Amino acid sequence: MRIVLAEDSILLREGLVGLLERVGHQVVHVTDDADELVRLVLADGAHGALPDLVITDVRMPPRLQNDGIDAAVELRRHHPALPVVLLSQYVADAYARDLLAGSSGGIGYLLKDRIGRVSDVMTSLEVVAAGGTVIDPQIVRSLLDRSSSPLDTLTPREREVLALMAEGRANPEIAERLVVSDAAVAKHIGNVFAKLGLTVDDAGHRRVRAVLAYLRG
Repeated sequence: MRIVLAEDSILLREGLVGLLERVGHQVVHVTDDADELVRLVLADGAHGALPDLVITDVRMPPRLQNDGIDAAVELRRHHPALPVVLLSQYVADAYARDLLAGSSGGIGYLLKDRIGRVSDVMTSLEVVAAGGTVIDPQIVRSLLDRSSSPLDTLTPREREVLALMAEGRANPEIAERLVVSDAAVAKHIGNVFAKLGLTVDDAGHRRVRAVLAYLRG
C-alpha cells in the first residue's frame, strides 16, 4: 500500500515508518503537522495519486488540539472514500463520531499504547484500506456503557457480536471468540441488521453500516 503518515512523536513516527516499510508498504509522505497532511494528500489527489491509506495522530501541531481529526474530516470532505486510521493517546469516542458522520470509506481508531502487536496492527490497516472499520476494543467497551436507540433493542449476545464486528473481526473469528458456531454468528448478525433497519438492499455495506450505527449511538 501507499501510505501517508502524520505523527508528531519522532519515536513513534520513525518506528511506524520502519515497520510499514519492513512488511512491504510504501510510506510516500511523512509529516508532523496536520495542515501539511491536508496539503500533501490533496496535492496527490489533484494528480490522481491518492494514497491507499492515511494514518494520523489525533492531537498534533499546529494547534496541538484535535488537529489530526480535523485534517481527516477535511480530507474526507474532498475524498469521502479515503481510508483513514486515527491514532490516539486517549479514549474519546466523539472523535470517531465526528469522522464517521457522512463518511463511506474505511475507518480505524486505535489507541497508541495498544498497538504493540505487529500482526494485529497490519491486519487492522489492511481491513481499513479495504473499506472496513476497526475500532480499538477499549473504545468499544466505553461505547457499550452508554444507552442508545435502536441499539438498546439488541440482546447482550447481539451487542457482543456487534462489538467484535467493530473490532474488524470476521465471522469465524467471532465464532471462535464467543465459542459458538458460524451459523449462530450469522444468525446474530442477521438479527442486528434487522433491528438496525439495514435491509437486503444495503447488501455489501450492511456490516459497515451496522458498525457506524453502533458508534454513532
